[in-house]
Amino acid sequence: MIRLNFDAVQGEALKILCLGCHPDDIEIGCGGTILRLRERHPNCVFNWVVFSANGVREAEAQRGAELFAGANRREGPVVKNFPDGFLPFAGGEVKVFFEQLKQTHSPDLIFTHSRKDAHQDHRLIAELTWNTFRDHLILEYEIPKYDGDLGQPGVFVPLSSDLCQKKVRYIMDAFQSQRNKRWFQESTFLSLMRLRGMECNASSGYAEAFYCRKLVL
Repeated sequence: MIRLNFDAVQGEALKILCLGCHPDDIEIGCGGTILRLRERHPNCVFNWVVFSANGVREAEAQRGAELFAGANRREGPVVKNFPDGFLPFAGGEVKVFFEQLKQTHSPDLIFTHSRKDAHQDHRLIAELTWNTFRDHLILEYEIPKYDGDLGQPGVFVPLSSDLCQKKVRYIMDAFQSQRNKRWFQESTFLSLMRLRGMECNASSGYAEAFYCRKLVL
């Protein structure tokens, strides 16, 4: 396996922008990688944006960022209340918000949704991420769902078993409103990480995986 790392980033703290449509998207898609980055780069800084959260879901978004990013957050999280399931129909307003992000953020790494995600909200955020941040390293994470849209990602982040357990524990703690959904189970999250760990030959057996459209070496 060819390995890349951020150890060569000099001078400033590693800046990471995390974008998610809904509370729990970031945590499910790249929560383990976030925890590993905090271990490897204690001075890293996260900016955390959730686009659609209302009521109890807003509190859950706050809790998720608190658990995963902790004191490494620069601000927020920023929680918007665009309508769940209808983001494409509010695309103009979402685009305006992205333009505001571009004026205030120049991250070293961006986590966002996959452009091939079956959820219409997720696809819009992926498209606008690439449209807005045209000279940045962007990794698209995956979200398991009923629609069955998992593909063949090409970037893998091996995770220790302890980090995987911590990720799942934090998800179950933060997003209590989702526990009645049949897919929202510890076994779902662990199974996907086990599959990706097998695919990249991780020594622990676990990993998260991402899609990367463009990478300059």
